[in-house]
Amino acid sequence: MDDGTELLSVTIAQIVQRLRGSQLHSQIERQAKECLHQPEIKLESLKEDVRHFLKTSGWERKLQNAVYRELHIQLPPVDPTAPAEHLKEPLAYMRKAQASWEKRILKSLNSMCTELGVPLAHMRPAAEQKELANKWNEMGTDEPDLSRFRPVYAPKDFLEVLISLRNPNHDSSEDVSTRSHWGLIQVPLNVRDVPQMREVYSELSLTTGQLGIDDHTPDMFESDYVQIGKKVVLEQDSAAAQQYSRQGCPTGLRADVWALILNSTNQPQDVMHYEQLKAGVIQHDLLVDNLIYKDVKLTASNDDYYFVFEDFLYQVLLCFSRDTAVLEHFSYNSATPPKSYIQGKVGVEECAVVYPPNGVVPFHGFSMYVAPLCFLYNEPSKLYSVFREMYVRYFFRLHSISSSSSGIVSLCLQFERLLLSHLPQLFYHLRQIGAQPLRIAFKWMVRAFSGYLSTDQLLLLWDRILGYDSLEIVAVLAAAVFAFRAENLMEVTSLASAEAVLADLSTLKVMPLIQIFLFATAI
Repeated sequence: MDDGTELLSVTIAQIVQRLRGSQLHSQIERQAKECLHQPEIKLESLKEDVRHFLKTSGWERKLQNAVYRELHIQLPPVDPTAPAEHLKEPLAYMRKAQASWEKRILKSLNSMCTELGVPLAHMRPAAEQKELANKWNEMGTDEPDLSRFRPVYAPKDFLEVLISLRNPNHDSSEDVSTRSHWGLIQVPLNVRDVPQMREVYSELSLTTGQLGIDDHTPDMFESDYVQIGKKVVLEQDSAAAQQYSRQGCPTGLRADVWALILNSTNQPQDVMHYEQLKAGVIQHDLLVDNLIYKDVKLTASNDDYYFVFEDFLYQVLLCFSRDTAVLEHFSYNSATPPKSYIQGKVGVEECAVVYPPNGVVPFHGFSMYVAPLCFLYNEPSKLYSVFREMYVRYFFRLHSISSSSSGIVSLCLQFERLLLSHLPQLFYHLRQIGAQPLRIAFKWMVRAFSGYLSTDQLLLLWDRILGYDSLEIVAVLAAAVFAFRAENLMEVTSLASAEAVLADLSTLKVMPLIQIFLFATAI
């Protein structure tokens, strides 16, 4: 057996094992047993007849979608003898940097807890539980005193950690050009250059119809494209939906297409799960609840597009912090969920519990991962399940240190390399005046541009993230923004004036910028 076949066998075995314990498995099993009573099922052709029934009744397609999801969230199989930590992150210096960063976050959380005299978690009194249950849909009207609370960290703190990353086995003097020292990210990772990008993102080329460009011209593209989208939704095929999303999703179909790509079905059990999380929020008060309140107040509540969704954001994020199902993603995330100890049992390993229960400490701007989804889903349980899936597939990579091609370190490096190859003079000029491009672009990338672009443009960008199952396009757009404003940037003389030139991105059109940068610029 060659290596390729062996890896395929390992992948299949892993997916079978994961799906065997799922709700879908028991549903298919139940359907298969029930269909045995139907007259068209013959004993002599039992296997084929049952398989045919599952296919015609739509269960085979649901199974295909579940397998497709597993393939997208699962790590590529490695040597079975490799330690579990290598599955999370193969590079030792990245693992070490991530562990060190986690210690800082936990220290910040614990010191806030001590300073304010607030416990990490406590049971709410009955009167408070009743009050919260009554105002669940209007939490934005409540104004708790948040003045003492501060975000555990902001993106700029995280950027400093990424800038200090070094591979101890790499001698940077071996780099072929001095240009590789111009940027802030000094780790050797493989990122795609423009010719490779053109190949991978061929559907974004100038000759292919795009929503975000061609829907503004009076030809037949949009009406034909909408009809294809309706067929994709009708067929309920995740793979087809993902391919379709590469050219953008029509506004009326986007919610269904995204849910299909993410295999987020909002079954009765999903609604029940959401209600259980809601009950957990009502029963227990966590310190991180205040961080969530504070973040929403500092970001979405002040945003012209998102302030109306304040209540939804509280509901989704408070439930998310209690969802232990999120812990599963730590098997392929370089991060490790933080732990705290039961009161009076500090240091006793048996009394260590994951805190917050989902293992994710919110930071300044975290609520902006949810805000754009509020435009698509008005049912809290559906909004919640789509956000959770987006988080465990994509967003976690934006605030953890890893060597993944969609990880924030690679995105930063990709942004710097793209800008260097396209506009070396601009890069050099900004560097000379102390306005390193990454210091400006990092805040855009860490939020996947949420809160910076107008919502319609942001959703067109996220269409492509889902369509290509990668965050790389975020780095491309960041470089394209600099290219678009290059003339003005060449005139600036300080970081403050460079930031002023790039302060307002709300008028930008995403797809023309990306197309021109990748396909209409000579390199």
